[in-house]
Amino acid sequence: MAFNRILALLFLAGGIYIGSAEARSYKSGFDVTDALVPIEQILPGGPPKDGIPSIDNPKFLPVRKVDFLQPEDRVLGLSYNGFVRAYPIAIMNWHEIVNDRFGNQPVAVTFCPLCGTGIAFKAEHNNRPLSFGVSGLLYNSDVLLYDRTSESLWSQIKMQAISGKFKGERLEPIALHHTTWSDWIKRHPDSQVLSDDTGFARNYRRSPYGDYETNRSIYFPVEFAAKGYHPKERVMGVNIGGVVKAYPFAELAKTSGRIADSVGGESIEIEYDIDNQTASAIDAEGKTIPTVIAFWFAWYAFHPDGQLFKWSE
Repeated sequence: MAFNRILALLFLAGGIYIGSAEARSYKSGFDVTDALVPIEQILPGGPPKDGIPSIDNPKFLPVRKVDFLQPEDRVLGLSYNGFVRAYPIAIMNWHEIVNDRFGNQPVAVTFCPLCGTGIAFKAEHNNRPLSFGVSGLLYNSDVLLYDRTSESLWSQIKMQAISGKFKGERLEPIALHHTTWSDWIKRHPDSQVLSDDTGFARNYRRSPYGDYETNRSIYFPVEFAAKGYHPKERVMGVNIGGVVKAYPFAELAKTSGRIADSVGGESIEIEYDIDNQTASAIDAEGKTIPTVIAFWFAWYAFHPDGQLFKWSE
């Protein structure tokens, strides 16, 4: 089936009827009038609103009771507010959002399988907690979250509400570590781990995306097409004071694994672990900076004019 035919079916699945101005203002039931991004670039991803169910009452296991992960399996690790937790990608692939609490702080742990992006946010607006769901919509192939308070749509990578009552508001990211299971438990042997007892019937030992992580296919159109690297090349993106810079793992692999750099006038240190395919950024005070590990095509789609690290002897 031709791509434009598939796209047409997805438009219909999302409740959009080409030719009706009123219909174009709504996507999967969400009012996107005056959205911050072009309305025609907000696309239905296939499943409807909440068709990919968020995990709202997460259960956790101690490391010793986890029997469904292999050493090389990837996890999102979060050490915050006195708690240490890991969220297996094998589970996040099927749910994309975990609404969690770290003590008195509500936290949304999010993952977009299409962009390879794991980002954790303080889940609040004006000090009031927010609970997020999966809208069923995408922008630049990236998941659009919605909050259940106002039903505003939030772009995960932009970290901003693009429509609705909270349009223009931003979410505060929390430093998240995207690494292997073996690396995480070596660092945090007392970590809690998101249980595969989620209340949903899903096969967490099978990825619904097949070999998507390694092939060159991109399922949905993006505004800016990236060049220079494999579309699924992992990069670490840094945003300091509005200045963004991407560090492709292919370039970091040429280094010793530790480099000094400056972004937005701030001195930072980049640490790269080739064995576990992960990277982090540390500020001048030794604190981990929130970053985004993403597929190259996805980072570039949102930051076509951003800086790019390239190694030179």
